[in-house]
Amino acid sequence: MSKRGQRVHEAIAYLLHAAPWRETSLIIQAFTRDHGNVALVAKGAKRPFSTLRPVLSMFQPLDLSWSGGSEVKTLTRAECAGIRPLTGRAHMSAWYMNELLLRLLPREDPHAILFDAYDAALLQLAQGSSAAGALRRFEWTLLNETGYGVDQPTPDFEDARLEPELRSFLRERLDELLVGRPLLTRKVLMELQRY
Repeated sequence: MSKRGQRVHEAIAYLLHAAPWRETSLIIQAFTRDHGNVALVAKGAKRPFSTLRPVLSMFQPLDLSWSGGSEVKTLTRAECAGIRPLTGRAHMSAWYMNELLLRLLPREDPHAILFDAYDAALLQLAQGSSAAGALRRFEWTLLNETGYGVDQPTPDFEDARLEPELRSFLRERLDELLVGRPLLTRKVLMELQRY
C-alpha cells in the first residue's frame, strides 16, 4: 500500500495542541494510544458551522480518523468519546502534562502505558482528586516509558508525606531532559503565585 493510502479509523486520542493554519483550518497535535503523537490538519475546523469545531476540545477523549503518509496527516473524522470536566487548578495540571508529552515524545512513537497514565490522571483531576498524586504518577510513568526511568520501587503517590521529596526528585529529572527548554506552564504557575 502506498503512503498516500494509509488510513487510521477511530483511534482513541487526546488533543494536545492546536494552531491556526491558513484561513479555515487547524494543525493539531494529538496523543493516541496506538500511534503516539500525531500531527493532523483539520481542514475547515475554524469555520463557524464546522462539525469539527465543537469536538476538538482539550483534555477530552476523542475518536479520530485520518489518512495520509506524510508527517502531517489529514483528519477525516473526529467524535467525542467521553467527558472529563476539568475546573480551576486542574486545567493548569492538564496543560502541564500536555506540554511534557509534546516536548519529550517523538512523533508516531506509541506508548500505550503512558497513554493510560495520562487518561487516568485526567480522570483523577476531573473527579477533584489531589493533583499532586495524579501528576507524580504521570511524571514517573513518562520517565519510565521514555527510557529515562528511575531505578527505584514505585512509591505510593497518594502518600502526602512523600510528595515534597518525590516532586523535587521528579522535577530534577525532568529539568535534566528539558535543559534550555523551560516549560511554559511552570513559568505561568510561578508568575501566578506572586499574586
